[in-house]
Order: sequence, then C-alpha cells, then structure tokens
Amino acid sequence: MNLPPRDPASPFSLRFEHRRGILRAYVSGVNGSLETTLAYWRAIAVEVRARRPRRLLVVDTMSGEPPPPEDLFRLVQRLRDEGFEQVRVAYVEADLAHVPQVEHGEIFAREAGFDVRVFHEERTAELWLQYGPE
Repeated sequence: MNLPPRDPASPFSLRFEHRRGILRAYVSGVNGSLETTLAYWRAIAVEVRARRPRRLLVVDTMSGEPPPPEDLFRLVQRLRDEGFEQVRVAYVEADLAHVPQVEHGEIFAREAGFDVRVFHEERTAELWLQYGPE
C-alpha cells in the first residue's frame, strides 16, 4: 500500500511494498528532529498493525541529521505498544556517515526488547531478516 503523495507541509513521505514475506517501508524527505522521526515510525506502525508482518525492512534515504541519542532513547520509549513487539526489524541508513548515530537507536531498542538491527546496505538487511536466527 502506498501512501498518497507527500504533503508539502510534511517533512517525509513513505512507500510500502510487500515482497518475499517482508514488509518494506521506504522513507524519504528531510529529517533532523524527534517529531519527524516519531511521525514516520508511527505511520509505519499503522501499516504494521494492519498487515501483521513478521519481518519489516525500513529503508531511510532522508536527508538531514538523525536525532541525537537522547531523542532516539525517547523515540524507543514512545514506540512501545505500537505493534513492533513481535516484528523483526531491519533498519537501513542510506548515509554511511549516519550509521554510528543511528546505532544508538538500535542499542536502546534492543534494551527495550525489540528485535532490531541497523544496516547500511539493503541486501545485507534483507539477508538478516530472511535467514537470521528466529
């Protein structure tokens, strides 16, 4: 299911695909704030609750800096009970320079009980989703 074209007032757009047993969410636009990050994760959560996938691949091609670690911690806390608890999540950060920052979010999410990993390449993330331990 694809969302309508991005609202010019919205800093992001999402596109969804379901292939090979994986729900894929492609997010683009401009990031840099907790509010934007939370908004697109909540939009993804709506799709997760509707489709109930076991595996989710999020590909982030947004420009701008990721939120700082303290905001990523808050993000994880706010995403509890949104539907990700039984879903294995691979997050692809397209900008290699941002991967170390985003990995803070992985640490916080894993500590909160989420099954999530951060990757730089979509293919590696897909392999982890398909063949990694259950």
